[in-house]
Amino acid sequence: MTQRIRPGTVAAIALLLAAATGCTGQQSTAPAPSGPAAARGAGGQDAEGPRPFTLLAAGDVLPHSSVIDRAAVDAGGAGYDFAPMLAGVAPVVSGADLAFCHMETVYGEEGGPYTGYPSFKSPPEVATALRTTGFDSCSTASNHTLDDGADGVRRTLDALDGAGIRHAGSARTAAEAARPTILPAGPGKGAAKVAHLAYAYGTNGIPLPADRPWTVNLTDEGRIIEEARAARRAGADVVVLSAHWGTEWQDEPDATQLELARRLTASADGGRPDIDLIIGTHAHVPQAYEKVNGTWVVYGMGDQIAGAMINYEGVQDPRGNQSSMGRFTFAPPAKSGERWKVKKAEFVPQWYDTVTGRAVNLNASLDDGAEHLREVRDRIRTVVLGRGADKDGLRMGK
Repeated sequence: MTQRIRPGTVAAIALLLAAATGCTGQQSTAPAPSGPAAARGAGGQDAEGPRPFTLLAAGDVLPHSSVIDRAAVDAGGAGYDFAPMLAGVAPVVSGADLAFCHMETVYGEEGGPYTGYPSFKSPPEVATALRTTGFDSCSTASNHTLDDGADGVRRTLDALDGAGIRHAGSARTAAEAARPTILPAGPGKGAAKVAHLAYAYGTNGIPLPADRPWTVNLTDEGRIIEEARAARRAGADVVVLSAHWGTEWQDEPDATQLELARRLTASADGGRPDIDLIIGTHAHVPQAYEKVNGTWVVYGMGDQIAGAMINYEGVQDPRGNQSSMGRFTFAPPAKSGERWKVKKAEFVPQWYDTVTGRAVNLNASLDDGAEHLREVRDRIRTVVLGRGADKDGLRMGK
């Protein structure tokens, strides 16, 4: 089913960058992981001192009505099962020591009703599928975070907690909003601590609840830096920012993205950068990767899951189902307190097949002889490398 995405403008983003309405992320107690996430590698056995780790980030999970219908079919009449549509990329996700997703929408009540565009309410079974796929944490700050008010936020975070997925960007209480989300990059004493921050440019004109201004983090440079430094004080070795930003349907990062990326990556405390990686969502199309002030920035990963998309010209646009997954290998510093550095940067091209309802690892599919996808894969590569990231060592992975 074709679904129309909502409009967005650079001007709205620029105005919201000046708003001081953001707040910090949250930390929650998660049950023991199961499925691929439980069996994933953790950068080696416990060692004396810290060890390298890989972090993977994927694009928007955007369950339009057609996606929900597909999950109902896959469940065989017993609810909704979103795991089959992600099974094709599960080996890549679960193969990382830490994997971040972006949960674009909020969840409806158990049993529904569930809706797609323009006001989304997704089945909570999405959370279970994300964990089964191997995701450890999801950013939950988007322009759809308030589609069903504070109740939608509560249901979403409750479901993520129940599935064993951490989250950043929205909160149920002020206390939760004030706690940074920090995850270990694997078990044991050698595991790095990674902070996950998440902010969105706005909420489609829906005001923050007057009595709960901390419900969703709205983009503000000062707040982001403040939270990053608080996470450092709480023990984070690496700070990752999920940024819901940019102009929809635009392959190139817009001026606001470029400027905010420059300013955030230039910010440092005691000679150590405040942000170690920026991963972008919202534009619905793949955008470039770039090393800015020595820090990797993914301007836009595109949609990992979405229905057939209609662009601003009123036609179905296949770019809305193309994306990349970013995979970064961090190495520990020579001295305690110095910066963890990315020693390997990769992108994995992905495509969501709206006919079969399956996410496809394009490189793996090409190995299997699906040559008709080569053009899609090559287009994604061209966009991702469009700002010269290959000169800084970015490579296409599998």
